[in-house]
Amino acid sequence: MTARSLSPTDLKRLHRDWRRRTDGRVAVVLDGVMTPVNVGSIVRVAAAYGASPLWLAGATASPDHPGARKTALGTDRFVDVVEGVTAGDAIGAARAEGFQVVGVELATGATPLHELPLAADVCVVVGNEDHGLSSAALAACDVLAYLPLVGKVGSLNVATATAIALYEVRRREWAGPA
Repeated sequence: MTARSLSPTDLKRLHRDWRRRTDGRVAVVLDGVMTPVNVGSIVRVAAAYGASPLWLAGATASPDHPGARKTALGTDRFVDVVEGVTAGDAIGAARAEGFQVVGVELATGATPLHELPLAADVCVVVGNEDHGLSSAALAACDVLAYLPLVGKVGSLNVATATAIALYEVRRREWAGPA
C-alpha cells in the first residue's frame, strides 16, 4: 500500500479517536514569556493538546498581539486564556483546580520529565525566554522537571519546550500505567 496524506474526514476520525483516549486535564502557566511569536506558538500547541486554561502571568505578551495572532492561527478560540495574574496567583489557581503543578526549568533538584510521577491532571509552568521561571514560580511549583538534551545546545526555545512537555504529559496518559 502506498502512503498518502489523510483526507479531511480521515483526519477528523484520527483526532476523534485520540480525544476518546484522553481523560486527564492539562493546563499551562506562562511566566513572563515576552515574545509574541512564542505566545502564539504556545497557544496553538495548547489547543492541539487540549490544554486549558492558559494563564498568562507577569510580563507575558498578549495573545491579541499581531505576532501572536498570526502564529496561533485562530486557535485561541479553543483555549481559555486568563491574563493579568501573577505567577503565584496562576499557580495557586491551578492547584486549587486540582492540577499537579510542574515547572519546566533547568534548575537544581529538577527531575527529567519522562521520569517524573505525574497526576491525572497536570499544569505545566514555563518561563521567560532568557531567564526561565521567576523565583516566585520556582518556589510555588509542586515539582520541577527538565527536558534532557544530548546535543551541543544547552536549552530550547520556550515554545518548543512547552510542546515537548505537553506531548510527554499526554503520551504518558495514552501509554497507561507503567
